[in-house]
Amino acid sequence: MSDQASSPLWLDIAEALLPGVPLDGARLAKDGNIHHVVLLPGVAAVRISRRPTAAEAMPRRVELLRMIAAAGLPFAVPEPLTPVAMFGDHAAVAVSWIDGAAWPRGEGDPAKIGELLGALRDLPITPELKAVLSPPSEQAGGRRWDDVLAEEVIPRLPGKWRDEGRRRLDDALALEPVPDSLVHGDLGADNVHWSEDGKLIGVLDWDLAQLFDPAVDAASMAWHGWQNIRRAVDSTTFRRAAVWDRTFGVEHLIAVLNGRTLTNVDSYVQHIVAWLEQNADRPFP
Repeated sequence: MSDQASSPLWLDIAEALLPGVPLDGARLAKDGNIHHVVLLPGVAAVRISRRPTAAEAMPRRVELLRMIAAAGLPFAVPEPLTPVAMFGDHAAVAVSWIDGAAWPRGEGDPAKIGELLGALRDLPITPELKAVLSPPSEQAGGRRWDDVLAEEVIPRLPGKWRDEGRRRLDDALALEPVPDSLVHGDLGADNVHWSEDGKLIGVLDWDLAQLFDPAVDAASMAWHGWQNIRRAVDSTTFRRAAVWDRTFGVEHLIAVLNGRTLTNVDSYVQHIVAWLEQNADRPFP
């Protein structure tokens, strides 16, 4: 057993969900904002909620995985292997293992990136899928994402960034409306798995999935380099992706797009300020 997965609680939960499965090779994935994940290579991944909000949302997220896995996408999606179970305050579920590995940062095949983005964009949104994708806050008439940024985030920015923040938000709001599509929300880094010969195997971690502009996913795939995204999508999508990314970084923007309440606004703002400072001299595409 890896030292990374040495927490007795996480291992006890994995063992309870998957009795009889050896845990010798278990390791803990890097901490996510929503779940702890115990990896059992070749067998399963056990997802364990970090916070009460994640525990409450897990049944909906598991149902979403079932629907997406059955939707006929040209790649694998982790499928639930067990029901959601509660362990004290933690909800947990085991999902199927997806082989493969991520491409290194800055590398990628534009044609295959385009195929992935197109498959998500063109997936039919059934009423059942829409109902599961819609977060509780939206169903209850939650706040718009731009109101959250305008009222809670931008006023907390340092003075030198406040006017610039408003300009960037205005640029995003000025984009022409497009039909909503299934947006994964986090297609960078380790969530897209490829075979050694470059075939797309599967897409992991659908916790941020929602209905929105598909250009958001194009922006999140800029992990592979904007030069590859430029060749992967049409010019309109590329322009929209750049605008979304410039709006405080797409990885931060995705956290408010579906109307979720920010649990720690000050921490969120600190991350945005760090991103703004880091990218102050970056020439945006």
